[in-house]
Amino acid sequence: MVDAIEEKCVIVGVINSSITEAIAHEHLDELEFLAETAGAITLHRFVQKLPYPNPKTFVGKGKLAEIKEYIIAECADICIFDDELSPSQMRNIERELEIKILDRNNLILDIFASRARTSHAKTQVELAQLQYLLPRLTGLWTHLERQKGGIGLRGPGETQIETDRRIIQQKISLLKEKLTSIDKQMSIQRGNRGQLVRVALVGYTNVGKSTIMNLISKSEVFAENKLFATLDTTVRKVVIENLPFLLTDTVGFIRKLPHQLVESFKSTLDEVREADLLIHILDISHPNFEDQFNVVNETLNEIDKREKPTIIVFNKN
Repeated sequence: MVDAIEEKCVIVGVINSSITEAIAHEHLDELEFLAETAGAITLHRFVQKLPYPNPKTFVGKGKLAEIKEYIIAECADICIFDDELSPSQMRNIERELEIKILDRNNLILDIFASRARTSHAKTQVELAQLQYLLPRLTGLWTHLERQKGGIGLRGPGETQIETDRRIIQQKISLLKEKLTSIDKQMSIQRGNRGQLVRVALVGYTNVGKSTIMNLISKSEVFAENKLFATLDTTVRKVVIENLPFLLTDTVGFIRKLPHQLVESFKSTLDEVREADLLIHILDISHPNFEDQFNVVNETLNEIDKREKPTIIVFNKN
């Protein structure tokens, strides 16, 4: 079996008034880890100080030329940007750099797609990917232009892109129906668990939730030193000192989590909503654990506005 060839990438971020240089580089550290998780090796990072990202090309014209020069010299395969790019930005940058362009959201979606194992997770990820793809069809289908005139081709016709858009919208509707059906089944399963106390492990991605799940429940949930090692919710019945309860391991959170994923993973996150107690795992060895703590709390607040009893566990110290 031939080993997959690692793609070479460069990563790009901006420093503006809302973030310091140190925080910007910490975000790029995480982006580099995301790229590694996806199977890429980072050759170089580019950072530019701007009041706000360039609406056409994210970075300035001079910086883009510098990036292009490096890409050609080092034969890079991908350029990854640390923020979500608009469809027009992605189109303009791709036209200039002439290589594959990804933004942070696209990269996270790709990792989720590679990690999905069950039918439920695969359906959730596919829905999120199509929702991300829909507004970007113009840039991705550049070879499909309006049908030209000529013998046999006169008339209004229909653009291929409109056909593809309709197909994707139909697929999104079908996936939403499928998820609704799965969600109902899972809701019934949760209801059948009886009146046991429900405890959910939450935390930033890669803080060690699955490892702690294995320790407490004496089970063998998959754990790996990579981002988003766990996508599917795992529930175990645990008894400690004659007190039985249900322990749930959930998908890890991350800053700038694509809203398409939050939307499509609602049923997985229902485990958090229905939990009686949260165990918030913190990687105390991480230099920015406080920032990660805040990101998780903000995401939890989006999922469920109600205050829940929470135990904070310091891990990896």
